Amino acid sequence: MSFRVWKGQSESPPPSATAAAGRASLPPDVVEAGAERLVVLALLTAGVTVLLGILDWRIFGRMGGAVPTATIWLGATVAGLGLSLSVAWIAWRRMLAPSNLLDLGLVFEVAQALCISLIFHSVPLRGDMPPRGWTGVAVWILAYPLIVPATRGKTILATLSAAAMDPLGFLVTVAAGNPRPPAGFVAQMFLPTFLSACAALIVSRLVSKMTVEAGKGHDMGSYHLEELLGRGGMGEVWRASHRLLARSAAIKLIRADSFGNDGRELVKRFEREAKATAALRSPHTVDIYDFGTTEDGTFYYVMELLEGFDCETLVTQFGALPAERAVDILIQACHSLAEAHQGGLIHRDVKPANIYVCRYGLDWDFVKLLDFGLVKNSPLAAERGRPLTVAGVIAGTPGYMAPEMGLGSPDVDWRADIYALGAVGYWLLTAKPVFDIGSSPMQVLMDHIQKQPPSPSERTTAQIPPALDAILLRCLSKDPNDRPQTMQDLAESLARVPLAEPWTQERARRWWLDNGSHAAPEKLLSVVPAQDLAIAASADQPQVN
Repeated sequence: MSFRVWKGQSESPPPSATAAAGRASLPPDVVEAGAERLVVLALLTAGVTVLLGILDWRIFGRMGGAVPTATIWLGATVAGLGLSLSVAWIAWRRMLAPSNLLDLGLVFEVAQALCISLIFHSVPLRGDMPPRGWTGVAVWILAYPLIVPATRGKTILATLSAAAMDPLGFLVTVAAGNPRPPAGFVAQMFLPTFLSACAALIVSRLVSKMTVEAGKGHDMGSYHLEELLGRGGMGEVWRASHRLLARSAAIKLIRADSFGNDGRELVKRFEREAKATAALRSPHTVDIYDFGTTEDGTFYYVMELLEGFDCETLVTQFGALPAERAVDILIQACHSLAEAHQGGLIHRDVKPANIYVCRYGLDWDFVKLLDFGLVKNSPLAAERGRPLTVAGVIAGTPGYMAPEMGLGSPDVDWRADIYALGAVGYWLLTAKPVFDIGSSPMQVLMDHIQKQPPSPSERTTAQIPPALDAILLRCLSKDPNDRPQTMQDLAESLARVPLAEPWTQERARRWWLDNGSHAAPEKLLSVVPAQDLAIAASADQPQVN
């Protein structure tokens, strides 16, 4: 058996946290341009560091007499040169993601400021000579935010830290033996640095505002992008409005270059997903209004904008749900999936993060199924066209992946969604996944393939009807033939579960009036979800004994 495992970022944060992160982020095109400019800036800094060091030594050193701190001058020059070249190399080779390169650049700004200060102040001043004017640090902290962008908070922190390097370098050279100049000289020496820091903070605010504005004002078809809601593994989601109807919507952008060599094939797959999802009429499936491709090859599709909680956030924030509410949510999800299955579509990524609970018109606790990004044509729909998937790739979320998917079976059908929905029900009732997250996603996947799960009632002190226990365990059967055979069967079984108290619209309304203020616009972050597991197999299909 030979395979490779890619593990993405951690799970998507709650909507409120993601909204803050989205607002604090720079537009991706600005981040990309900043990473490219960092290379140029680092190379220029390397050259200027050497040039100014030589000028300081030969010109001001002669004017000031003997230079007792040659070791500091040489060490700071070599360090500044090495630091600049290292950052230029890392940025040029793209050893880090663009956003991480910008963070590295801020560290570079502070460290380089110290080197500049040590070079400048290693040449001592004489009391009978005027100060030499602006230190290089003053120029550096003023120029950096104009060339390399960063969020406003990070720019302020880096600017103040870099400004503090000027007096720090001066104190180091004095401690090393340089004569202490008169107090008046010191005040004049650092006044330009202080003024430059103040100016840089103002400039950073203007730059931050301009970079945010740079991410606005774009149009996708008939929709105007208004606010970045979040980013996933392969794209972005924006709040948008129709230019004529003024209808709010969410637009998912999928950049072909994010997929590498498989970009065009996968964009075609997402286009087919948009068409397939748009053809579904269940009110419990997210509505798709429009889709298309921009001139630069970015695929987009427009969905209804929801406000509420995905089931992962719902349970994480408010705890396990009572059995009657979990049953109500699962039955609504069954309705969406039943129509998809009848149309020959398998979702393949049913999980709490893709089941959204919201206020929908006058309905409370209304369920919408999201993100058919891994949708696959079942054998029932083979005549509709060749499935567009990546050769040798199994994709899904380990905690909710049916055993046959983990084994790489080519005959995965709609019953994999039934397994996943059973795992979702397990999470809703216990606030725990079926199998606890181990050392790796692969371990979780192996548990789904090999281990029998305990019943939900064994994992919680809450009262769970035995019939509901049995239904969920049946959904989690290793053999697809032992599961409910259709979503309609599952919905009917759930509807027959004897409950101590039904989950009514009045109960749901009261819950939303008490807790709905915590809801946020649906982010639809998982273009291909960041926490997903993808296994690229070798020529031999992986087998697990």
